[in-house]
Amino acid sequence: MVNQQITATDIGFTHADFEALLDKYDYHFSPGDIVAGTVFSLEPRGALIDIGAKTSAYIPIQEMSINRIEAAEEVLQSNETREFFILTDENEEGQLTLSIRRIEYMRAWERVRQLQTEDATVRAQVFATNRGGALVRIEGLRGFIPGSHISTRKNKDDLMGEDLPLKFLEVDEERNRLVLSHRRALVERKMNRLEVTEVVIGTVRGLKPYGAFIDIGGVSGLLHISEISHDHIDTPHSVFNVNDEIKVMIIDLDAERGRISLSTKQLEPEPGDMVKNPQLVYDKAEEMAEKYRQKLRSQQDGEQPADETAADTPADTPVETAADTPADTPVETAADTPADTPVETAADTPADTPVETAADTPADTPADTPVETSDETSDEISEEIPPGTEELPAATEQKESELVSAE
Repeated sequence: MVNQQITATDIGFTHADFEALLDKYDYHFSPGDIVAGTVFSLEPRGALIDIGAKTSAYIPIQEMSINRIEAAEEVLQSNETREFFILTDENEEGQLTLSIRRIEYMRAWERVRQLQTEDATVRAQVFATNRGGALVRIEGLRGFIPGSHISTRKNKDDLMGEDLPLKFLEVDEERNRLVLSHRRALVERKMNRLEVTEVVIGTVRGLKPYGAFIDIGGVSGLLHISEISHDHIDTPHSVFNVNDEIKVMIIDLDAERGRISLSTKQLEPEPGDMVKNPQLVYDKAEEMAEKYRQKLRSQQDGEQPADETAADTPADTPVETAADTPADTPVETAADTPADTPVETAADTPADTPVETAADTPADTPADTPVETSDETSDEISEEIPPGTEELPAATEQKESELVSAE
């Protein structure tokens, strides 16, 4: 048997050296980074996460989800590996604070921006109402529906739990504003079933100095004062009463702005019948609408010759030009028109001449007019959004009660 003598060799590598080596290859974590981590301990109000740092990171319960939760187990499981957002730098104990909520928040804004780009209709349930309108959640984000964009006869308090179709009015992540419209979603859906020159039955729901708002199957159309009759009308109140049931013809559908323009003027058998005998107008509505359609078709056919150009003229056709006009031929120009000749132009039209169309709502239209447009300015909508309806990502040091106080 061979005896072997083992000699202890000094390798010159101490615990301090090993610790320094670990520091050399330690990952550097910064707030805003998204890292992979493994859950190794669930706490009553949070969880400890291993992300490869020297000290385990911590995620508080209010940062576990974009929605309100009561326990960590609703979101996380032991030994589960997933992505985490580094919320704050190391504290005095060397511990990082993490968030899942911030990741969900960023991705939710990406989704709603895409939905707005696609002009998609979304459905959401009303979870709260306030003086300005109603609150819903879209992709976990809190959205606001201004009162003027809620198209229902229910009281706002009765909307709790109601599932509504909605269109996006404003998506602004920087200002944390998500504004939606119930009215526009209904108008678009209704517009898909309506046609220009179609005669529909509606109910007068509101009278304004510039026209009447007509309910046609749950959406509102504007019967402008200039489209009520060929005769001059001082006010729509002289022709209609609220809740009157009338027949109107659709003369314009503007899906982009969410407007439906109506007319009874085009249905008059004789000018002024809407003032003298409105029932006659309603009785002959379909007949007059057909004549109106024929008139439109004739106008379209009449525009075809105007499209002909000199290139279409046969070569042997004597095309007369100004150069061929004899010098002694009296060519009359606008300059030769006597000064006293009444040449009427659009600029000479009196201010009170009813040349507006139903789509041209007067500039003095009251601010409370429920005419829906998709191009409302942020400032106009801001007036309807009461303080506290905007939801910002919660800071780590916020108490849970503060995070859900708005709800």
